[in-house]
Amino acid sequence: MEMNDLKAVNAAINAEIQEQKERVDTIDFKMVTFSLGGKDYGVDIMNVKEIAKADKFTYVPNAASFVRGVYNLRGDIIPIVDLRTFFHLPIEKKSADGSENMLILRIGDKVFGTIVDQIDKVVGINSETIQPPHPIFGDINIKYISGVVEKQGQLFIILDVIRIFTYQEEEKTRTAAIPDSGSDTYYAPPAAESATEEPKKAALSDSALDFIKESLSALKHFSATIINDDWIRRRFVDWTTTRPEGEVQLKNQADADEFLSSFYSPDTGRFWDDDYAQIVKNILPNMSSSVIQVWNPGCGKGYETFSFACILKTRYPDAQIKIWANDNDIMAISSAPNMVFDLDEVPEYCRSFMVRGSSGYSFNQSVKDSIMFEYHDVLHANPFPDLDIILSRDLLSFMTAQDQEKIMADFGEKIKNSGVIILGRNEEMPGREWRRIANDPVSAYMRNE
Repeated sequence: MEMNDLKAVNAAINAEIQEQKERVDTIDFKMVTFSLGGKDYGVDIMNVKEIAKADKFTYVPNAASFVRGVYNLRGDIIPIVDLRTFFHLPIEKKSADGSENMLILRIGDKVFGTIVDQIDKVVGINSETIQPPHPIFGDINIKYISGVVEKQGQLFIILDVIRIFTYQEEEKTRTAAIPDSGSDTYYAPPAAESATEEPKKAALSDSALDFIKESLSALKHFSATIINDDWIRRRFVDWTTTRPEGEVQLKNQADADEFLSSFYSPDTGRFWDDDYAQIVKNILPNMSSSVIQVWNPGCGKGYETFSFACILKTRYPDAQIKIWANDNDIMAISSAPNMVFDLDEVPEYCRSFMVRGSSGYSFNQSVKDSIMFEYHDVLHANPFPDLDIILSRDLLSFMTAQDQEKIMADFGEKIKNSGVIILGRNEEMPGREWRRIANDPVSAYMRNE
């Protein structure tokens, strides 16, 4: 390259660097920065009314768990939201004076107080340096993040406080559970306003249920959809009538576990007991196939698969049983084929299929040959033959709604017209294409003829 050409390239590079520097140095966006759960966040300074400290809030009955109460801010009664609880983040111990750090936000014509760990400073940036949000940048739902930006080596996650505190019907955000400023009633979306109390109660109930659904998704990866909607609504009614006043929402993993305690199918993670096994056996239809092809995704450690294999061998003694048992827990799936048991932990219907070894009892070769345990993710391609039975208890509910649709479509493609799909106790196969052939405690479906 000629010297003149080299100088021209360098000049162009320097000009570009200078332009970028000038662009970065141009401040057209200011944010108030603060910390939550050990990470740095920011909000548009135009939404910040002031900062404050407080240690006493007035309790609001039946408010959502993230609502600390209301606070008298120089004569104005405002709701106080703990952003740490809202986003399921850890809460630091209070300082010696016991007061909380608060950002007072103005959203439209309403004022809210938000509790954070620490309030830092005002940071000015160029709005062009703000990058789109990505889940890796925070511990909170990406829909509440407007962007991320780096300033002097420090990464800030910019919260979209308008989305957090503004009710949008299509998003069904949590605002419906936040008390309105200056009152002891709940701020409800316009669609729920009415001169009667019943619509208000219904709106509050729907809001509380929506928040529980979001909490189950965040805490347990449980997706509330048409597959389990009937159960979750029944459970919600029971939950709200048995919980202490003001403790309806799910605050942590323990609350979520308690809420889901009645969801799971019988004998999860262990051998099916004799009574449940007999119910399953009774709902299985007559099959003329000489080979019974079965898919058991989410088989875990294999107790469910061994239980079902013994039932099938009893129900179809003249058929060859072939079970594809899949799970994405590599430790569980790798140890499943070689499990050894004490005879007294094996249910009666399985004992005729056991053989004694030097270390204890295991299943005989006939049962072992009927099962192919494989490490596999159900969301990936599964090139099975046409299936007679799909056994998938309590698996679908712990997938995203999009993945549920994908797997249900996969079930429909792989099952024979005369085949049976067995789901979790409180799961349903939606659509007119399917008819239920068994109710609680076994949820089983066949295709409509």
